[in-house]
Amino acid sequence: MRARSLVVAAVVALGILAGASRAPAAPDGTMTIGVHVTLVSRWLDPGDTEALITPFMVLYAIHDALVKPMPAGLNTPSLAESWTVSKDGLTYEFLLRKGIKFHNGDPVTADDVKFTFERYKGSGAKLLKDKVKDVQIVAPNRVRFVLKEAWPDFMAFYGTSATGAAWIVPKKYIEKVGEEAYKKSPVGAGPYKVVAFQPGIELTLEANPDYWRKVPSVKRLVMRSIPDETTRAAAVKTGQIDIGYLFGGALAEELRRNPGIKIAAPLLYGIYWLDFPDQWDPKSPWHDQRVRLAASLAIDRNAINQAEMLGLGKLTGSFVPPSFDFALHLEPPPFDPKRAKQLMTEAGYANGFDAGDLTPLPPYASVAEAVASNLQAIGIRTRVRTMERAAFFTAWREKKLTGLIIGATGAAGNAAARLEPFFTKNGIYAYGVVPEIEDLFQRQAAELDRKKREGMLYQIQKIVADRVLVAPLYQQAFPWGVGPRVEDSTAGVIQGFPYTGPDEDLKLK
Repeated sequence: MRARSLVVAAVVALGILAGASRAPAAPDGTMTIGVHVTLVSRWLDPGDTEALITPFMVLYAIHDALVKPMPAGLNTPSLAESWTVSKDGLTYEFLLRKGIKFHNGDPVTADDVKFTFERYKGSGAKLLKDKVKDVQIVAPNRVRFVLKEAWPDFMAFYGTSATGAAWIVPKKYIEKVGEEAYKKSPVGAGPYKVVAFQPGIELTLEANPDYWRKVPSVKRLVMRSIPDETTRAAAVKTGQIDIGYLFGGALAEELRRNPGIKIAAPLLYGIYWLDFPDQWDPKSPWHDQRVRLAASLAIDRNAINQAEMLGLGKLTGSFVPPSFDFALHLEPPPFDPKRAKQLMTEAGYANGFDAGDLTPLPPYASVAEAVASNLQAIGIRTRVRTMERAAFFTAWREKKLTGLIIGATGAAGNAAARLEPFFTKNGIYAYGVVPEIEDLFQRQAAELDRKKREGMLYQIQKIVADRVLVAPLYQQAFPWGVGPRVEDSTAGVIQGFPYTGPDEDLKLK
């Protein structure tokens, strides 16, 4: 897979270099986005959504949700015109908009909502299905979720990008063509229809003239995989792409000096951290809290922020974005290599140790190299191991990554939704569990008193920080290069979202 990605990047690079002096004119009404990762088929189907923001780069274009993050707020009614909650907190009832349709002309009904929920198997699926007693079709345009017990986090998990459970798929169409055919040729209810998809290379979308919110201004949207950052920058300069995602500080600064090119840098919900999956092994050096703290104090977060994000990211000591409901404010750990070396000596590792692989979330190899250099300075020796993105997530989810991981997630929600995938027994990326955290998490989930819930979620976040279960790095800024044809890139319009959106608001000059 990695070899294939390199070949794709090389082919794209040759095309760009061949046309560097004069880019071919883009077809009228077409906007092309250079994507920093390899496009994979599973992102076209919300049914298996990861606990990360990347799939929503595609989902916002092709699909629509009952409720989703939009410029108006974190829980904005979309396919649902409105919803109500019973006084006892056990029933959530959604009223669907009139006249909404899937791309194939079928109406979006309560049947589709129920089918979508039952079919969903992505992040948070077990938690949601453990909490929901029944999904009832009240009328073709009305659906009711009945919980087993009051659960105040229902909308944080169901109505945000914490999961993909509310992104509705067509029951009749999937039952007609089958699951495999649907994944190859998905039908959604979003602003764009799939025209063509070459996995790993390019996704071509066409405006949906019947989209309920508005007809998209950009008639054709092309997402093109250009994993190599230098190649992606060249494509912005030559006009072969209109928007390029994710540039490190040096290339972002170079692009900013080019006439007609702008740099946009949305501040994301994405928190990056150094994870210690071996800490759950009593024989591992990482089992010692002093060693984990030493590693955290050895990291020069300011330098990484400047190099990666032009200093536009925010340093943090928390695993939860500060704007999230129930977020506990924690100061970022200081850069203190002297204290780090002292802790290593106290823990019995004065001469350091071989920590094995340091595997970063692709494509953040440069962040891993910087962290590895910082750790080397206190005697912790690592080897940066890069992986193809799909293989990385499979290995992470199957708990096969060892040594160190640089993880990240930009999914929305609240503090509970952010903590669940990584620190609870059912969390899809949790390598181990602190019993005290599990107890607090289960108790807060059933607590209706807001102040008491807040106290318990604060306790969980404090345990994560005090025991250095992870070492937070920063809240990410996400530099784009925006070319001269773009009138409205929508950068940062949806708070905390890294990509274009709402895509129906994109505009060309």
